[in-house]
Amino acid sequence: MDTLEIFLTQFVLSVIVFALIARWYIAPWLAQKPRDSALAILILPHTLRHLGLAFLVPGQVTEAMPADFAAAAGYGDLATGLLALLAVIALRYRWAIAIALVWLFNVVGTFDLLNALRQAEAVPHFVATWYIPTFVVPILLVSHVMVFVRLLDRNSVAKPATKRIGVAVR
Repeated sequence: MDTLEIFLTQFVLSVIVFALIARWYIAPWLAQKPRDSALAILILPHTLRHLGLAFLVPGQVTEAMPADFAAAAGYGDLATGLLALLAVIALRYRWAIAIALVWLFNVVGTFDLLNALRQAEAVPHFVATWYIPTFVVPILLVSHVMVFVRLLDRNSVAKPATKRIGVAVR
């Protein structure tokens, strides 16, 4: 197998494993939770996407890493992680804009991952960052799908999130 075939094998198998975990264990458990709580749980792993900045660190990738890929992946992950953090806080404190922030985070984050995945020329240059696209990205993709499902599920829609004078409305 060449490097790209190994990468694709690891990536696809990771997606399958995480999708099965999500389907068999996480989705049934989350179905018992209020929408905002379930969304926050699904978004929490994305708050660590600042790890993508590793693509910009010399020695973590080869010197020949395409600069466009490194910048898009690194800064795209940072932006998505910050949006995720903001969305989780908004959900927790029931801000009126919480669901809008979740949509924004999820669209931006999904686009960021799909944009990075389409750039196969970067694969041979991952070096120490190999675990990000072969292990972390599959988790993130599965959770993005789960967030979209939860956002689009009319049965999971709770009362609109609001906040009154510093006290969360439940």
